[in-house]
Amino acid sequence: MKALIALLAVAAVSPAFASAELAGKKNCLACHATDKKLVGPSYKDVAAKYKGQKDAVAMLATKIQKGSVGVWGQVPMPANNVTADEAKQLATWVLSVK
Repeated sequence: MKALIALLAVAAVSPAFASAELAGKKNCLACHATDKKLVGPSYKDVAAKYKGQKDAVAMLATKIQKGSVGVWGQVPMPANNVTADEAKQLATWVLSVK
């Protein structure tokens, strides 16, 4: 029981861990990796491309929810079954990857 409480406490104060876990649950990792291109760009490359853009979280959240094609080539990213809050959480996390 103590281990479970400790794990929940870490998850609550560690949004990066929680978002990586969410990315796994939502199958984002089937096409993306932190530091290398798979089907889609690496999270590091996405973070670098949009670094400093004021609307980056909202724009990426929309792309996560609705899908996208053409920014990273012609392989489309399909729409994902995520809520608006989950999409924002994932976008925020992706932009924090270094």
